[in-house]
Amino acid sequence: MNQSAQSKQNVRGHIVFFFAVALALYVAWLIRGMLVLFYVSALFAVVLSPIVRATSRIQIGRWKPFHGSTAILILLLAVAGAFAVFGFFALPPVINDLQALTGELPARIPAILAKVREVPYADRLDAADMISWIQRWLSSGAAYLLFSFRAWAGVLVEVIAGFVLTLYFILEGEGAYRWFLSFVPATARQRLDATLRRAAGRMEKWLLGQLSLMLILGTSSTIVYLVLGVRYAYVLGVLTGLLNLIPVLGAAVSLVLAMLVAAIDSWGRVAGVAIFFLVYLQIENSLLTPRIMRSRVQLPALAIFVALLLGSALGGIAGAMVAIPTAVLVSVLVEEYLVKKNDV
Repeated sequence: MNQSAQSKQNVRGHIVFFFAVALALYVAWLIRGMLVLFYVSALFAVVLSPIVRATSRIQIGRWKPFHGSTAILILLLAVAGAFAVFGFFALPPVINDLQALTGELPARIPAILAKVREVPYADRLDAADMISWIQRWLSSGAAYLLFSFRAWAGVLVEVIAGFVLTLYFILEGEGAYRWFLSFVPATARQRLDATLRRAAGRMEKWLLGQLSLMLILGTSSTIVYLVLGVRYAYVLGVLTGLLNLIPVLGAAVSLVLAMLVAAIDSWGRVAGVAIFFLVYLQIENSLLTPRIMRSRVQLPALAIFVALLLGSALGGIAGAMVAIPTAVLVSVLVEEYLVKKNDV
C-alpha cells in the first residue's frame, strides 16, 4: 500500500511539474519581446563594462575622479558631446545645400534628366512623367511617415528602455550575477562562474575587434570620398564607420547614402563609390574579419555568418548586433559542458 501511494504521488508530481513548465513556457512566449530586451541589454552591458572599468581606473594622484556611477555619467557626457560636435559641424552645410537645392529644383530638373538620359534605356523618360512620379513618391512617403508614427514611437520607447536597462546592468550587474549564481548548486557554481567569465572575456575582445573594423572602414572611406571629391566626405566617413556596427544592413545603408550624395555631381563619382565598397567588402570578408574577429572570438567564419543570419531572422537589427556575442556564449558553454564532458 505504501509503495502504491508513493507511486501515485510521484505521478501527480510529474503531472504538476509538466503543467508548471508548460505554463512557464507559455508566459515566456507572451512576454518574449520583454525577455529579448532584457537579454540584449544584458549582453550590451557585458560588452561595455570594460570601458566603464577602464574609466574607473583613471587616477590623478590618489584621487579617482571617475569611480562607480560617475564613470558612466562621464562616458554619457562624452558620447553626447561627440554627437553634438558632429552635428554642429556636419548639419549646417547639409541644411544649406538642401535649402538651395529646394529653391533651384525646378530649374535643375532638366539638367538632372539630361544626366539620367545618359544611362542606357533611360532616354525614353519624359520630364512631366518624372516630376509626377517624384510628387507621388514624396506624398506617399509623407503619408507613410504619418501613419507609421505610432510604430516608430514604439521602437523609440524600446530603444530608451534598452538603454536604461543597460545602464542598470552595468551599475548593478555584479549583484544580479551573484544572485543568479545563488540558484545553482554549490558543487557546480564555481565551474559555471568560470565558464561565464571566460565567455565575457571573449565578448570584450569582440568589441575591440568590431571597433577596429569600424575605424578601418571609417578612415578608408573618408580618404576615398576626399579623393573622389564627394560632398560631405568627413560626415559620410564618420557615418560609414558608425553604421558598420550593424552587420550587413549598415554597409548597405552607407553605400546607398554615399551613392545618393555622389549622384548630385556626377555618375563617375557614383561608380567610384560603388567600386570602393565592392573592393573593401571583399577585403573585409576575406582578410580583415577572419584575422581580427576569428583571433578574438575564436569562431570560424562560417559560424559567424550563420550566427548573423539567425540573429537577424529572429531579432532584426538588434538580433544581428548581438548575434556574434551570443554565438561566443553558446560556443563556450558547449565546449565546457559537452566537449569536455565527452573527453572525460
